[in-house]
Amino acid sequence: MTVTPAPEARPAVRLGIAFVPTMEPESLRSLATAAEAAGLDDLWVWEDCFKQSGVASAAAALAWTERIRVGIGLMPAPLRSTAVTAMEVATVARMFPGRFVPAVGHGVQEWMERSGVRVKSPLTLLREHTEALRALLAGDEVTTSGRYVTLDQVRLDWPAPEVPLVLGGVGPRSLSLAGELGDGVILANALTSDDVRRAADTAGAGAQAAGRPAPGMYATLIAATGDGAQQRLDAELPLWGARPGSGVGAAGDARTIADAVLRLAAAGASAVSVQPTADEPDLAGFVDMLGREVRPLLDQA
Repeated sequence: MTVTPAPEARPAVRLGIAFVPTMEPESLRSLATAAEAAGLDDLWVWEDCFKQSGVASAAAALAWTERIRVGIGLMPAPLRSTAVTAMEVATVARMFPGRFVPAVGHGVQEWMERSGVRVKSPLTLLREHTEALRALLAGDEVTTSGRYVTLDQVRLDWPAPEVPLVLGGVGPRSLSLAGELGDGVILANALTSDDVRRAADTAGAGAQAAGRPAPGMYATLIAATGDGAQQRLDAELPLWGARPGSGVGAAGDARTIADAVLRLAAAGASAVSVQPTADEPDLAGFVDMLGREVRPLLDQA
């Protein structure tokens, strides 16, 4: 008897939308409610200097919706006291249990310089910040005197031990640290599937060395659809450091975008947020297309 092996299953992938801080803050409510109505899994807000607050945006989006998961990608550690970050994260996580995904990173060093908070060793700061932040969220009393983070008998009255803590990373050392310490890794927004695969391997090695499970990988896909989609994508990519024709992003119909999401999933992404171009002429229609046309294609794969 010949047994035909079952086809290799594609990895499940969450589908979300990215609220890029080139959009006006007052447009967030309509985007969040549209994303939930369309059945998307996630909404990711950003905290880019000197644009919008990630915590304020996430809290508002969570209050306006009932189901969708909201993440912050990401909070720069140099800008924030570890104790204040813990207080903010725990408060939001407790108000909206199971729906909030905070992420931290070492920030863009040029922006940290302009803000007066740049440090000599960003990775040392991120390690100290993350370790203390995780302990505070778990409800521990924390006393530490590190190179950058100093706390003396600090304990949260209202901790949030169940909230996941995601780290951002780009370079190999950042990705390895994110894998070692994070429950997930949020990646840059202009990556190919090969880039995502290499990042997943690096972060996974960091997790394995620390005796932890491989972290979830959060990727972003810059996408355009409708008339002039390819031209709009090609004009958008250089704004994010990517070259047109390099395999970054997707332009076309729902099938084209779904296939691009699936390629990122096959490379290791457990969640993909789709980032519309800055000149997207019909944002509500774009969100609806993702939920009602792209999402079913992912479920069928």
